[in-house]
Amino acid sequence: MKNSIKRITAILLMTLMIAATGCGSVKEEEGVSRPPKWTQDAVMYEVNVRQYTPSGTFNEFSENLDTLKDMGVNTLWFMPIHPISVTNRSGKLGSYYSVTDYREVNPEFGTKEDFKALVDKAHDMGFKVVLDWVANHTGWDCPWISEHPDWYTQENGQIISPKNMGWPDVADLNYDNADMRKEMIECMKYWIREYDIDGFRCDYAPGVPVDFWEEARKELDKVKDVYMLEEDLGAIAGANLNYAFDSNYSGKLYEALVEVAKDNKKADKIKLYLQGNDNHTFGMNYLDNHDVNSYDRTVPQAFDSSSYPAMLSLIFTIPGIPMIYSSDEIAYDHAIAFMEKDTINWEKGTGDYRGLIRDLAGIRKDHKALYAGNENGTFEILDTGNKNIFAFERTEGKDTVICIFNLSKRQQEEYDLSGILTGEEKVLYSGTDGQYGEGGDNPNSLDNLNPWSFYLLTR
Repeated sequence: MKNSIKRITAILLMTLMIAATGCGSVKEEEGVSRPPKWTQDAVMYEVNVRQYTPSGTFNEFSENLDTLKDMGVNTLWFMPIHPISVTNRSGKLGSYYSVTDYREVNPEFGTKEDFKALVDKAHDMGFKVVLDWVANHTGWDCPWISEHPDWYTQENGQIISPKNMGWPDVADLNYDNADMRKEMIECMKYWIREYDIDGFRCDYAPGVPVDFWEEARKELDKVKDVYMLEEDLGAIAGANLNYAFDSNYSGKLYEALVEVAKDNKKADKIKLYLQGNDNHTFGMNYLDNHDVNSYDRTVPQAFDSSSYPAMLSLIFTIPGIPMIYSSDEIAYDHAIAFMEKDTINWEKGTGDYRGLIRDLAGIRKDHKALYAGNENGTFEILDTGNKNIFAFERTEGKDTVICIFNLSKRQQEEYDLSGILTGEEKVLYSGTDGQYGEGGDNPNSLDNLNPWSFYLLTR
């Protein structure tokens, strides 16, 4: 066992992460877009309105805001709220992402007045509200199809669906058309001006030209300082982060965490998939989302009850913002139907993680070192001499948080923490043997680390 402890400096690590994500250019000093300050301690929650309550309405969901606030959530991302096209509809109720009218709400959910009341209540309670925006395509009942067919991609005079995507229920928009671009931006502005929306999660962002997103960001910021999150699961549209977007999905990180949880990868590989702070941007870290849940795997299928608390703690402490999908707090072992009514059964969870999420959100809020987008902070990976133990240190000013995770199903006995810890550090939070909470043993005093144990410490 080697006693030397190697530290990968923040500068070198960020270089590695930038290379891994393909986001290497620096934003211009003038006219640079920056995320709103509220994103620093954001805890995002993806709201599936249709499935959240028996009625699937804005009004009934509104009754759950206290529960979400108590859980430490402060940012609500609503899946698309717009009317869904009937023509070529997939499933009985259709996909949220087959939009008929960008300026209306789905009557299945309620009225525009209902949504306004929900947003106002959320704002009064301290939440920020992010709308899911579908810019790559519309549903086949969108009036644009008959009124402005030139706004769509055509072949042999016929409007087509996006190629090679398997989405027959939508029509591909033509971004060579300046008038369509202008109207799309005006529709986005509408929700900011009339409903005071705080930002957008943009569906399939790589399917839309980067110059459109940059134009949209400039125009939106004239109305309000917004947060922009892109869905780019393959990290193939790195240029979108040069100016237009503040965050991208940490999609490759998610897949790596699943592999670690299934014992197919060791924890040391995680460092290869972390997003850096280049261009004032940061990742959106998650263990689930609507696509993963409905089509790939549920949370319990990806992370069992032993690994899940450690993985939740990880996404709350690494750089970026954490995101929780509807029902993740109970580790719901059910693939929620995407185009049918399939109400979440809140009594059928495999565990209750609301308290853990609340505690992690509180730690994140209380420690600037854990904020997203720390431009003056440092992030260092710490080498313990054990590939199953993932350890790092984050510092902002006088605030330092050290995080140590045994991300394996086996007890670890060979490691060296002598260059990381003195034994005098305060343990903020820890988890071991299925138990977690404030305080705990300083791992420097332990002879071994239990499977899936984690320790959050400060000096």
